[in-house]
Amino acid sequence: MTVMTPTARPTVRPGLRLAAAGALVLSLVLHRLPLRHRVAVLRPLGRDRYASPAALAERHEAVLAVVPRWWPGRIACTEVAVATVLACALSGRRADLVYGARFLPDAAHAWVEVPGAAAGRDTGDAGDRPWTPVAHFPERVNPA
Repeated sequence: MTVMTPTARPTVRPGLRLAAAGALVLSLVLHRLPLRHRVAVLRPLGRDRYASPAALAERHEAVLAVVPRWWPGRIACTEVAVATVLACALSGRRADLVYGARFLPDAAHAWVEVPGAAAGRDTGDAGDRPWTPVAHFPERVNPA
C-alpha cells in the first residue's frame, strides 16, 4: 500500500506569491472554457520576449506553492501549466504552454517551455518514457 505524505512547500517571495495566486485563479476560470477560448487568451502573450530558465523555474515553483490543498476540484498539470504561463506574462515575459503525449500506456501531459528549459515536463517516470510535444501555445510568432 502506498502512503502519501505531504511534502514541504517551497518558500516564495510575497509579490511573486500574489502573482502566482492570481494566475492560478485565472487559470481555473479559463479551464472552464473550451480549448479554443483558452488559446485565444494565450495568443496575445506570444509577442513578449521569453522568460529566462531561472525565472520560469521560479514562477513554476510559485504556482505549485499556492495550489490549495483544500481545493475540491482538479488542479493538475494543465491548470498549473496555464497558471505558470500567465505568471510569466504578468512579469512581462513569455513561456509556451506545451501539450504532449506518449504511448504504452497512453497518457497526455501539459508543461511549460522556454528556449533551453522546461518546467513540469520531467515528472514521475518521464525519464524512461519521454513525452512527445504535440502542440505549443501561444504559437511561435516571435521565436527569439
